[in-house]
Amino acid sequence: MAISRRSEAAQGYSLIAPPFIYAVLVLAAPLLTILSYSFLTDGYLEIIPTLTWENYHFVLTDPVVRALMWRSLYVSVSVTAVTVLLAFPIAYYVSFVVRPERKALWLFLITIPFWTSYLIRVFLWSVIMEQNGVINSALMGLGITDQPITMLRTVGAIVMTLAHAYAPFAILPIFVALEKIDRSLLEAGRDLGESRAMTFWRVTLPLAMPGVIAAVLIVFIPTVGDYVTPTLIGGGRIPMIANMVQAQMLPLDNKPLGSAIAISAMLVVGLVSGLFLFVNRRFLKVRQ
Repeated sequence: MAISRRSEAAQGYSLIAPPFIYAVLVLAAPLLTILSYSFLTDGYLEIIPTLTWENYHFVLTDPVVRALMWRSLYVSVSVTAVTVLLAFPIAYYVSFVVRPERKALWLFLITIPFWTSYLIRVFLWSVIMEQNGVINSALMGLGITDQPITMLRTVGAIVMTLAHAYAPFAILPIFVALEKIDRSLLEAGRDLGESRAMTFWRVTLPLAMPGVIAAVLIVFIPTVGDYVTPTLIGGGRIPMIANMVQAQMLPLDNKPLGSAIAISAMLVVGLVSGLFLFVNRRFLKVRQ
């Protein structure tokens, strides 16, 4: 019996070994490399293998780093709020209103933005929001405004572009969570005299929270580290923390400082995400 169990365990380890090794090589190795770089000293066109805390001291004390980190968090939270608030009604409509045989078509339409690269979509938004772009041309054609409205190189333009880019990532997990809800629970709530609004608040929304939480994390975490949209839509005038990492890594060739900024940003994102999960769990316990 013991030999049989050991052989089964060996077979199990042999099955998980390839993906585990792949994950270590693809994820852990680059992360450990950046972590090790963050403790080294930058020299002229070279990295000096001398351990130091100076890079992290700079990150903690430099006002520019703090300002860019706060801006990144503000933009990411705004994008997350806008995306999830717009994604939930769409996911709800597809799940509860669209006929079952048409849901696949709707999901297909939602994933159409994935057919083009992220960079092309950002370029399209920059064209749409130009001074002579589609939006300004329509507003001036309708007589709503006499002069073009400045939309590019603003935080709002960055939020709008990122919200559009990450909308499918928010719609799909919320849709999956809504699909798992037993419809008989909603019927029971209405049979007990609850209105549709109260049934949604007390039954549908709590049961859909796993999808909402997944959508929040899926949108929040990558948007903090986005540097393409601030560069193209912000015109380089509204940089975020990822732009500083990119500048330190490539043009300035200060990989130790760039690595320290990247690691610090990852820790901040992890802390904010953990705090969100903790507050959400306590909120759900209070509601129960």
